[in-house]
Amino acid sequence: MLETTALPRKATLAPPLDTRYQVETPEGIDLPLRPAGLMVRALAFAIDLGLRGLIVGLLFIVLAFLGKLGAGLGSILLFVVSWWYMVLFEVLNQGRSPGKQWMGLRVVQDDGTPIGWSASLLRNLLRFVDMLPFGYFLGAISCLQHPTFKRLGDLAAGTLVIYREQPLARPPLPDIQPRRPAFALTLTEQRAILGFAERQGELSAARVKELAAILSHPLQVSAPGAVDELNGIARGLLGPT
Repeated sequence: MLETTALPRKATLAPPLDTRYQVETPEGIDLPLRPAGLMVRALAFAIDLGLRGLIVGLLFIVLAFLGKLGAGLGSILLFVVSWWYMVLFEVLNQGRSPGKQWMGLRVVQDDGTPIGWSASLLRNLLRFVDMLPFGYFLGAISCLQHPTFKRLGDLAAGTLVIYREQPLARPPLPDIQPRRPAFALTLTEQRAILGFAERQGELSAARVKELAAILSHPLQVSAPGAVDELNGIARGLLGPT
């Protein structure tokens, strides 16, 4: 009865799913990863390209006032931004350049571990191969043909671009004093009470009272104060928040 009366939780929008890639950890746990496809990766790269252009443009304006010294510094700056922008962000920011972070992506090793300096440097140095003969042609062909959408740089470095898992936040419970249930609750009963407490903000007052009345009898809760009683039990089950 509790299973049928408990309301389903609000569906959480999952990140776009191209395919699934299973990694088995040394502890024997299967870790599901979601490889990112060509289009979302292209959008992330376009964002990073725009940011690099903006950074270089602003700094070149400043360096223009330094004459020949500024021109020399500008050449060094152009090299650093072109070749180290991605590497520094990927290694120091958990595999996320600004473009990847904006699109909800990150780059990891094939086994799901964080990317290191050598792998990041290799995958980014090989971008010039992916760009041949023009416009990322070889990289795009490689992504479209590989089951986990790897470009040539990813194949050489043993890396994988995946969707970043978003932490799930529980809906807030009503602010009420925690209470103990009259008897030990089963896991199904605990879920029903928590579901009731978390969802009631989306329901009308009449519907909340109706559901509370349905749950009050099997849980030995007094019908007149069933809503407050169930909310208090939910608070007690969840513990300090």
